[in-house]
Amino acid sequence: MTILENLWYGNVHPVEEFLEGNKDYKNLLRIVVKDQERLSASLSPEQAELFERYASAVREMNATAEVEAFSYGFRLGVRLMTEPFGVIKDEA
Repeated sequence: MTILENLWYGNVHPVEEFLEGNKDYKNLLRIVVKDQERLSASLSPEQAELFERYASAVREMNATAEVEAFSYGFRLGVRLMTEPFGVIKDEA
């Protein structure tokens, strides 16, 4: 199967593969989860609801940024692959 076919059929998961061996990310995730649990336990019900809405919005914002970064990186990669080698253009 080609990479495009694997991508089409959902066999390629760029985010999971990108972060799989990233120790810094795993450490930060552990800290975030632990601190979020401690913070949530100390909040009143109203504060907990506000915090959950905030956390949800941050997750959605981060997901949107990740999609845009992936799309930009893909487009940039295609441009790099289609650009002739040895040609340097001065865009200044």
